[in-house]
Amino acid sequence: MNKPIDPAGTVTRAEVEDFLYVEADLLDNWKLDDWLTLLTDDASYYVPPNDKPDGDHRFTLFTVADDIIRLRERIIRLKDPNCHAEYPPSRTRRMITNVRITGMEDDLILVSANFAIFRYRRNEPSRDFVGRYRYKLKRTDAGLKIHERRAILDSEELGALGAVSFLL
Repeated sequence: MNKPIDPAGTVTRAEVEDFLYVEADLLDNWKLDDWLTLLTDDASYYVPPNDKPDGDHRFTLFTVADDIIRLRERIIRLKDPNCHAEYPPSRTRRMITNVRITGMEDDLILVSANFAIFRYRRNEPSRDFVGRYRYKLKRTDAGLKIHERRAILDSEELGALGAVSFLL
């Protein structure tokens, strides 16, 4: 159960916004190894299906349901020149808005934000991915880290968007 926002001020919205902007910049510039350093050692990354945005990946087929091991493997594949789906890498530009701290869950800071990602790939029409993020962030000695990241797409159907071979 989510507790109300921490009255002791565990983190400010400005800190969270700055963190999300750094994350967006790393992903847009394909600094994927640097992006991995923003994650906890037990992090998860989810892209749920459109009809069950709050679904549980153990019982529902997700577009992406990666633990930290799978995420590291995904990054290795994305950086490989033999990964034809992303070589050369797509160009993306992310807009992050409406960042809110929504509560606490034990020592995790619950955050929500809207996103728009514009993807450009040679010989393909540009694609727009719009939705919302839900994060579970953890304050560590090294700063904020992502414990869980959920990208919930607003699209009614994903076929027109093409393959989601990059990190949303």
